[in-house]
Amino acid sequence: MRAAQVGKLDGPSAIEIVDLPEPVAYPGGVLIDVHAAGIAFPDVLMTRGLYQMKPGLPFVVGGEVAGVVREAPEGSSLRPGDRVAALTMLGNGVAEVAVSPEHAVFKLPDNVSLEAGAGILFNDLTVHFCLTKRGRITEGETVLVHGAAGGIGTSTLRMARALGAGRVIAVVSTEAKAQVAKANGATDVVLTEGWLAAVKELTDGRGVDIVLDPVGGDRFTDSIRCLAGGGRLLVVGFTAGEIPTVKVNRLLLKNVEVVGAAWGEWVMSHPTYLAEQWAEVEPLLASGAIPAPDPVLYPLDKTAEAVAALDNRTATGKVVVQLR
Repeated sequence: MRAAQVGKLDGPSAIEIVDLPEPVAYPGGVLIDVHAAGIAFPDVLMTRGLYQMKPGLPFVVGGEVAGVVREAPEGSSLRPGDRVAALTMLGNGVAEVAVSPEHAVFKLPDNVSLEAGAGILFNDLTVHFCLTKRGRITEGETVLVHGAAGGIGTSTLRMARALGAGRVIAVVSTEAKAQVAKANGATDVVLTEGWLAAVKELTDGRGVDIVLDPVGGDRFTDSIRCLAGGGRLLVVGFTAGEIPTVKVNRLLLKNVEVVGAAWGEWVMSHPTYLAEQWAEVEPLLASGAIPAPDPVLYPLDKTAEAVAALDNRTATGKVVVQLR
């Protein structure tokens, strides 16, 4: 089979397309003919050995796939021919055949294509975890998301209203990205230049209830400033590269919270949580309440470019590699 492999930790440019033996399903594993594979920011970090979990070299990049079940464990609810989305956990995703543990494989609704399905699990379940479990969103609250034209950002825009938000404000760096944000469901869009003042004006000085921040960097303090009383700033990642710090007196004086939201860690320590999430998210996808993502597609031969698009922050929406 063909696969996208990292042989040295030199960043996305080190990804090569190679021929490898097909994997064999381990006990409890589901063998999947992969049609498409999602790319996420941890893939960028792993190509440099900077992610907290470090697969041994060489490794196949990518941790989420969509495809067709070839083989399932005896007694499984899955059957050969089922259309599924799956997490391969740590790598091994961008390959023509992959194996996923059964608890991380989910049947796709009929209205979700395999290309879109490859872009659902990592981002959408991250956002679901952030807004519901960590953000404790309630009906009618206002959500602001940084990096709103990226994978996590567009997922937030697609999902927030279905999870209870009354208003969703997108923060983007360019007018082109503003159009992406609007297409994905933003009720309001502001540019990064002067974004705090713009948000204050939009909310008549009140601020927002939830900030979802996958960017970090120098906008972090202003994110605290833009919270309404009782607001929550959800720390999701640091695509800007800089890990910010917080002066806790700001939290005390405003009665606000800074909340860590590490979905991957939660999933690993709560084995049933993925199934619980899918039971909530799948009906919303099937009904159209959450629209399926419209991913940016790359062929397998361009996997290095796909990962680099997240690295240099030119990607808009979810990045997906097509394998079939």
